[in-house]
Amino acid sequence: MGLDSKKDVHLDGPSAGSVSRLEVLEGPSGRRVRSEAERARIVAESLLPGAQVSEVAREHGATRWQIYDWRRRFRQRGMLPPCEASPPTFAALVVERALEELPAPAIKLEIAIGDVVLRTDTAIDGEQLSRVIRAVRASR
Repeated sequence: MGLDSKKDVHLDGPSAGSVSRLEVLEGPSGRRVRSEAERARIVAESLLPGAQVSEVAREHGATRWQIYDWRRRFRQRGMLPPCEASPPTFAALVVERALEELPAPAIKLEIAIGDVVLRTDTAIDGEQLSRVIRAVRASR
């Protein structure tokens, strides 16, 4: 029998259930067995600058998850550096002129006393604000 041959198995008797015919396929299962060297070559290719793991996987008939798994395993065995990410790069900061001291933006303040609403900004003197509030309360 060759690798692509089929076997017909007939089940008879009470253990057969509702199956009258079962086809058994022999031969390779479709899973590809890769050598350690082949995995290493694929992982190295996936680590090249500009390489996309999904494209490398497609070219080699693998999945990207397999390549990520192979990377992890090689890293655990010390065959890859802990992380293949490059260190961050920063642009230089160039200051052409000193920044001017900008005044803080005025924050509006609303105080409701009954049906009277006082509107001012936070630059008001605290003592002056207290006098205004006392005057509003006294006038009610």
